Order: sequence, then C-alpha cells, then structure tokens
Amino acid sequence: MSTRHDAAVRQTVVWCYRGGSISAEPRINDRIRVPEVRLVGPSGEQVGIVPLAKALELAQEYDLDLVEVAANARPPVCKLMDYGKFKYESAMKAREARKNQAHTVIKEMKLRPKIDPHDYDTKKGHVVRFLKQGDKVKITIMFRGREQSRPELGYRLLQRLAEDVQDLGFVESNPKQDGRNMIMVLGPHKKKTEAMAEARQAQEARKAEAKANPGKSQNAAETEHDEVEAPAEEPAEA
Repeated sequence: MSTRHDAAVRQTVVWCYRGGSISAEPRINDRIRVPEVRLVGPSGEQVGIVPLAKALELAQEYDLDLVEVAANARPPVCKLMDYGKFKYESAMKAREARKNQAHTVIKEMKLRPKIDPHDYDTKKGHVVRFLKQGDKVKITIMFRGREQSRPELGYRLLQRLAEDVQDLGFVESNPKQDGRNMIMVLGPHKKKTEAMAEARQAQEARKAEAKANPGKSQNAAETEHDEVEAPAEEPAEA
C-alpha cells in the first residue's frame, strides 16, 4: 500500500474518531460486501483490519450495528454504533439548527417628503422596531407632482430619520434617486441571531413573571410573544 494511501486511511480513521458525519444512507451490517474492513470501536478506538465476519460478530456481541463510514478507503472503514440512535440524534440536531437559523429580512417603509409630525413619529416607531428585531429597513421617499423638483426635501428627511435611529442602525446604502422615488437602506447594529436570543430571553422572563403573579396579567406574555413572532405588516403610505 502506498504512503499516500496510508496517509489517507489514517486521516479517515481520525475523522471517524472525532465524530465525522456519515453519508445519508451508508451500508450497514449484511449490506457490506467486502472481505475485510478497518474497524473502529464504539468509543472511537481503532480495532484494526479484521475480516468482515469478525466485525459482524463483534457488532452482535455489542448489540450494535456495523456501519460503513468510509466506503472509498481500502479497506473500507466501518464503525460499531447504534445506527438508529445516530440517525435520530442527527435529525434532532438538524431540526434545532433550522430552528435557530437567522434569515435577514428587508422591511420597507414608505414616506412622503411633506409628512406631518405625527405620521413621522409613527413611521419612525416601526423602523425602530424593525432594527431592534435585527432586520434591515428600506426607506422609500415618494415624490408626486411638483415635489419631484425638490429632491432635497426627501434627502433631508432621510438624513433626519438616520440620525434619529443611529443608536439602533446605520446607513448601509446612502440615499439615491430612483425614478420618482428616493431610497435609503438602514442596517441594524444588532445581528439577527442576537435579536432572536434576546427576544426569547424576554419571552421567558415574561412567562416566569406571569406565573409568579397570575393576578397581574395572565395573557400579557402570550400577547407580547405574538407581537415578537408575527411578521410586521407594512403601514399605509403617509
């Protein structure tokens, strides 16, 4: 056996010791069709090259499965394990990973250049909420009629909004004219994963408080939970 091949086999075995992943449907037990295998024990210990019959005998002795983890090695590397338990734990880990996966969402907020103070505060409140949730916000200033000749109004409004929320976000894309609109994108200082973790902690704290003080507001935690989890609806144009 060549030196390069020996090194590849050793690397494969080390990979098995460290819990390397297994292909979707590896061959197991009597589906393995080779005269001998390089066997790895239940705890990751190297047993060595043994006849297939001996490996299957050890699998029965330990009440485990013989799983081919590296079919391309010569001889193939097999490991003794509870394959059913392995598949279940792998599925649970994948499910948890998907659950905690963070997707960056781009929200959109539309404003008019001559927006009144009350509407501006309402729109800004939505932008603040989006940034706290770790989402980006696309701000669109819509010009109509003669307003198109005053782009500076939209620019000043975008600058004002960026300054008002600078503690929560930053200007990711500077204001630019796009036909009748002017667009700016704000990015959150807080990562989506951090925002999700904080939201979960706050939710657990509210549940604990509601359980400790049922007379105060039994449904408060559930109501706020819905506000955190439910997708935000875009408010009507001002």
